[in-house]
Amino acid sequence: LRSSYILIQLKILEIMRVINMSSIVALMASSKGLVGAFTNRAQLSRHASRGVTMARSMSTGPMPYEDEKMPFYALGVNLAKQVGGQTGFNSLLEEDELNILLDGFSQTLLGTATQDASTVLETYGNELNKIITERSDNIAARTTKEGEEFISNFLDCNEEAIKTDSGMVYYSMKEGEGEMPTTANTVEVHYHGTLIDGTVFDSSVDRGQTIKFPLGGVIKGWQEGLAMMKEGGKATLIIPADLGYGDAGSGDTIKPGATLKFEVELFKIE
Repeated sequence: LRSSYILIQLKILEIMRVINMSSIVALMASSKGLVGAFTNRAQLSRHASRGVTMARSMSTGPMPYEDEKMPFYALGVNLAKQVGGQTGFNSLLEEDELNILLDGFSQTLLGTATQDASTVLETYGNELNKIITERSDNIAARTTKEGEEFISNFLDCNEEAIKTDSGMVYYSMKEGEGEMPTTANTVEVHYHGTLIDGTVFDSSVDRGQTIKFPLGGVIKGWQEGLAMMKEGGKATLIIPADLGYGDAGSGDTIKPGATLKFEVELFKIE
C-alpha cells in the first residue's frame, strides 16, 4: 500500500499505458459491490460480465455525455477507480488536497505544468510518502480498535458466539446437517456483508442470487468460518482485519483495518 503513493504521477501514467476495456468492466463490477468482498483480487475479472449486467440495472440518473463521448468518460472513471478507489485517497486526503491532486494530474497530462514532472517527484516524493503513511497508519489503527470493541460487545450480547484463536468470531444461526467444507472444495452460498456500523458493502441476498467459488481462493476469515459450518447451516462471521483486507482495505468502502461482518448460508459443497 505505502509504496504505491511515492510516485503518484508515474503510477497514473503507467495505468494509462496498460489500460484496457476489460479492466473497465472488472472495475465496474467491483465498484457496485458485485464482486464478493471476500474474494481475492485475482478473481475480479471472472465476475466482470455479471457486473456489467447488474450495473446497468442498478444505475441511476442520466449519463453526463452523449453516447459517442461516454467511452472517454469511462476512461476517466477507470483511472479514478484504479488510482483513487483502490488506494483509498477519499479517506486519506481532504477536499482541497484532492483538488490539488487533480491539478497535478491534468496539468501533467495536458503538458501545461510549470515544473518538470521528474523534478516535482524527486523534490516532494519522500514528503508525500511520509504524509500518506502517517495518515494511513492512523486510519488503520483507529478502525482496528473500533473493530475490537465491536467484537467484544458482540460476544457480550451473544453467549453462544465463539471467538477462535485467530480472532474470528463464529455464531451459529442455524445448524446444518451435511458435510463440512475444506479449502479444496467449491461452495455455494448466500451472504450479506456489512461493516460494523451496518453499512452493506456486498450482498448476494440483496441480489437474489447465490454464488459459487473455490473456498481456497477467498480471504482467510471465510476459509476458517465456512470450515466450521455444515452444509445447510447458517452463521454469522465477524472477521478482523488481519483475516480480511488488513491495513490495505479494499476500494472506497472497506477502510484500512476494517472488521467485517457476514451472515453466510451454506447451501452446497462440491
